[in-house]
Amino acid sequence: MDLFSQLILVILVTSFLSFQWLFHRVSPWVSPRASPGFLRLADQQKVEWNSRTVSTLHALVVGFFCLYILLFDDAVNEDPVWGDPTLVKINVGMTTGYLISDLLLIFYYWKAIGDKFFVVHHLAALYAYYYVLRQGMLPYFANFRLLAEFSTPCVNQRWFFEVLGYPKSSKPNIANGMAMALVFFLVRIAVMPLYYSRMWSVYGTEAFYRVPPEGRAAWIISSVSLDVMNVMWMHKIARGCYKVMCSARRHKVETRDNGKTD
Repeated sequence: MDLFSQLILVILVTSFLSFQWLFHRVSPWVSPRASPGFLRLADQQKVEWNSRTVSTLHALVVGFFCLYILLFDDAVNEDPVWGDPTLVKINVGMTTGYLISDLLLIFYYWKAIGDKFFVVHHLAALYAYYYVLRQGMLPYFANFRLLAEFSTPCVNQRWFFEVLGYPKSSKPNIANGMAMALVFFLVRIAVMPLYYSRMWSVYGTEAFYRVPPEGRAAWIISSVSLDVMNVMWMHKIARGCYKVMCSARRHKVETRDNGKTD
């Protein structure tokens, strides 16, 4: 194993241990100080709260690193299949550590946070990221998938508001819901044509055929699987956002009518 591969392994293990530490130690200590409502939660809700706190931290760190690579890593952008994967490997190594950590927590606390879709999502991502870390192939596409992390903080915030008892028609909830729907659409749905057009642009090239068949299968299968789930989640988010907006509109009308009656 070369020196850089050893470094990536260290990053992966450090990431795994760090996210476990954040879940078991940091979030339980910080959360009640940041939000007193945390203390009123049931044990299973506290587990999910800590899980989502860690998820948000991971999304912000990896998401901004991903954006930096997309904007400034010329080697990856010019050769999306075999460009220098150094920075991408570091980012994917952090994400891999997080995904393994989160899978472990999902299985251990299945009654609190178990979700078959998240298990499929994590396994599909790990299946694809293995080839990135092992052989350095497809760095552009692996990094591009991480743009999706930008939607995670809003999704988690929606749950935080809900469990803390914020009315769905409250301004913070409505603002977050609209932001969640918009960001989710932009980073997971609207980017699909760009992603698949770039995939099509390298199809059949010499660089494409240098990727082993199992690597191509991992790339295509994981991409399609993740996007099917993204479309399903987008549908749920859009329906939820629509219901909240209708509820807020009805509440506003009722308040105005009651004011006129008084």
